[in-house]
Amino acid sequence: MKVGFAVQTNQGIESKVYDHFGSAPAFIIVDTEGKDVLTVNNQDLNHVHGACNPVMALDGKSVEAMVVGSIGAGAINKLNAMGVKVYAAVAPTVKENLELLSQNELEELSVYNACRAHQGGCGH
Repeated sequence: MKVGFAVQTNQGIESKVYDHFGSAPAFIIVDTEGKDVLTVNNQDLNHVHGACNPVMALDGKSVEAMVVGSIGAGAINKLNAMGVKVYAAVAPTVKENLELLSQNELEELSVYNACRAHQGGCGH
């Protein structure tokens, strides 16, 4: 399975998961079967707030799951429409969240619990 992670900087599987999908500078994509790790710079970084394009952000790369610190409802809807499940990160690094995902320990996000990590409101 290919799993994407919104990250601040590329440190491979030791990268810290970023607070928000749309404004993440980069994404780490891990192939859990082959253990390949790919870094993709966010190609939609300067989008209008609330108008994130996940296909553009991921530079056309496909994933089956995305792990994020937080994400807006619109981006969740777009990812879900692409067949991508979205999960809330609970550990600081890609490596730790990957392990938790393999143990079914990460919460799947939906439009009903989008932006749950934002303090003082989200604006999405």
